[in-house]
Amino acid sequence: MAEGSSPGSDTAASTAGWGLVGALGVTQIVSWGSLYYAFPLLLGPIEQELGWHRASVVGAFSLSLLIAGVAAIPAGMVIDRFGGRAPMAWGSLTAAVLLALLSRSESLPMFYALWAGLGLCMAATLYEPAFAVIYRSFGADARKAVTALTLVAGFASTVFWPFTEWLVAGLGWRDALIVLAALNLLVCWPLHQFALPAPARAGPSAHRHHRKAGERSAVPWRSSGFWLLAAVFAANMLAFAVLSVHLIPLLVERGLSTAQAAGLAALVGPMQVAGRVVEYAFGRRFSAAAAGTTALVLLPAALLLVIVGDASFIVLATGLALYGASNGVMTIVRAVVPAELFGRERYATLNGALSVPVILTRAAGPVAASFVWSATGGYSGTLWGLVLASVLAVIAFRLAVRSRPSRVEVEAL
Repeated sequence: MAEGSSPGSDTAASTAGWGLVGALGVTQIVSWGSLYYAFPLLLGPIEQELGWHRASVVGAFSLSLLIAGVAAIPAGMVIDRFGGRAPMAWGSLTAAVLLALLSRSESLPMFYALWAGLGLCMAATLYEPAFAVIYRSFGADARKAVTALTLVAGFASTVFWPFTEWLVAGLGWRDALIVLAALNLLVCWPLHQFALPAPARAGPSAHRHHRKAGERSAVPWRSSGFWLLAAVFAANMLAFAVLSVHLIPLLVERGLSTAQAAGLAALVGPMQVAGRVVEYAFGRRFSAAAAGTTALVLLPAALLLVIVGDASFIVLATGLALYGASNGVMTIVRAVVPAELFGRERYATLNGALSVPVILTRAAGPVAASFVWSATGGYSGTLWGLVLASVLAVIAFRLAVRSRPSRVEVEAL
């Protein structure tokens, strides 16, 4: 648990800490499910009723992702200064209001304005702020808690894709949004408001933010490792962003039927969870840097199997299994490696800064892949581009790890 706990309070603190992980697990499922995963199920009905072009509707969602990326750094700064309770509670409450207003959309400008606001809510409620809350509560023991949180939150799509489809089929997209708004108001807001720790009083840990210039707090921003790590995370997200949108048509192009492609695509989610289970069980035996290297190496191997697999179900399934496991572990690596390399001071700000290229890549990657597909007449060029990016990510990650600050600097934390 966090530094400063007395031995006599360890059991109670541990119980409270894992209760916090459980509460965040619930809110992450609802937040990801309502703000991110629900959109594909709403897209068609909105397009049909309002007569807007699909690109226009998708553009609003892409705008929300871009704003979430831009807002990640100020959100991290707020959490570092005041803790996660207020921003995460505000994010859920605002999301409830905006989703309810979204259900009344009649004009495209209003639609875009509401999704822009929801982008701010994403920055305040999704993984990055949740990880920051865990690091403030667990300190050096945060890695296992982060892994546990991602295990639970990994079921967001599993829960919300069928749930949203059921809502839309039974109620229509407008009332479905009302239900999603209610979940943010009645589930996420009270858990964020009452289960998250209160802002810490000013004390020794709070005064760490007032160190003199040139001390440890400035190291990450001046380190080449920080920028290498940002590039690694962006390159890794590029593959996930592209395949999350283009995977099924890509598999159909490789020679599978649509039903077979959908069946193979369904492997990715369980394999993400499987990768996190392995990390949870054995992670303490290896550094986060070692886990990151392994996960990053799996990605180009997976992509090469997809390239050479053609219509071979077994080869393609193996490739997608490796891809899912890689992505599952990388979610943990993105949360843990910054603390392992640079320490926990200003963790939320640092992690928010590293998430900016990740979120921007998530928004732009699928569009870029569409242009490549149009220019080349197929997905082969896109796949080879992703292989190159993923190989460069492995090299950059090893360089980032080698550029880590000295032990003296780390112990200063």
